[in-house]
Amino acid sequence: MTDAVQTPHVGQTRFTPRVFSGIQPSGGLTLGNYLGALKRFVQKQDEGIETIYCLVDLHAITTWQDPEKLRQQTREAAAGFIAAGIDPTRSILFNQSQVSAHAELGWVFNCVARLGWMNRMTQFKDKAGKNAENVSLGLYAYPSLMAADILLYHATQVPVGEDQKQHVELTRDIAAKFNHDYKVDFFPLTEPVIQGVATRVMSLRDGSKKMSKSDPSDQSRINLTDDADTIAAKFRKAKTDAGVLPDLPEALADRPEARNLVNIYAALADQSVEEVLAEYAGRGFGAFKPALVDLAVAKLAPISTEMKRLMDDPAEIDRILGDGANRADAIAQPILAKTLEIVGMIRSRR
Repeated sequence: MTDAVQTPHVGQTRFTPRVFSGIQPSGGLTLGNYLGALKRFVQKQDEGIETIYCLVDLHAITTWQDPEKLRQQTREAAAGFIAAGIDPTRSILFNQSQVSAHAELGWVFNCVARLGWMNRMTQFKDKAGKNAENVSLGLYAYPSLMAADILLYHATQVPVGEDQKQHVELTRDIAAKFNHDYKVDFFPLTEPVIQGVATRVMSLRDGSKKMSKSDPSDQSRINLTDDADTIAAKFRKAKTDAGVLPDLPEALADRPEARNLVNIYAALADQSVEEVLAEYAGRGFGAFKPALVDLAVAKLAPISTEMKRLMDDPAEIDRILGDGANRADAIAQPILAKTLEIVGMIRSRR
């Protein structure tokens, strides 16, 4: 059975609230991942909604990955989820490749999605750059697999950053077309959840660029594996300007580095930007940066310490991921089976 309560008429299905989101284990987790995703994932656990979190290793291989590094990075990402506060007994935490239904539903959605939709995906253009003819088909088609990741669990909410909103909109398009083409009301129109003051964390060296694990400069980012001294040193060296902090957020519009550091402070402190500026207006970064350093170390250093402890026992991480995969599969398989039945596939295996 699925989690949907079916009613006699199309358009009247009620879906049980469920959160799904995932992160690629294709490199180390950063402060951007924490503020833009993990911190909100943890908060969702307390909202009385079923939460499913996935390390999307099938997405990771859309660009070539060293197999041993991929295994290591998947375990490290899992450790980051847990250290940040994801409780594997309250949420489902697993790696995508252990639930084969993701790939199976992904193929069905490849046949639902339209080429024109895929051509509009701006993130593919950004990642492919000038060498679009040489990238993998998987990189081009991965938004369709992302839709399968979400709809395989009839997820009603997806916490995402601004850069992933377009992919959730594509997910809604695929769900709507599937429902229309097969005259069913089977897949929900998932809602993106974009909230918080630092949903897009920028580089510490260039406030116009997103903080990225692929940036060649390690000084541009805070890694969740950075210890307290490293966190402090990176924030002390973060690029700023010579101005004092204003009393209104609008005055930061043309000051990308200042805006980024204020946003990070606000997100770590669970304050609004207005509240931060009310405290520091008229003061320069000589006063603001030490406070930011103290706050960041207090919030982030315990995560890196716990990640290190968890990584000392990779077998336990694998056990947690396997248990999560079993729980995820129990939800996914009935939804996949019903999808294939709707499409017209014979399902006669015993």
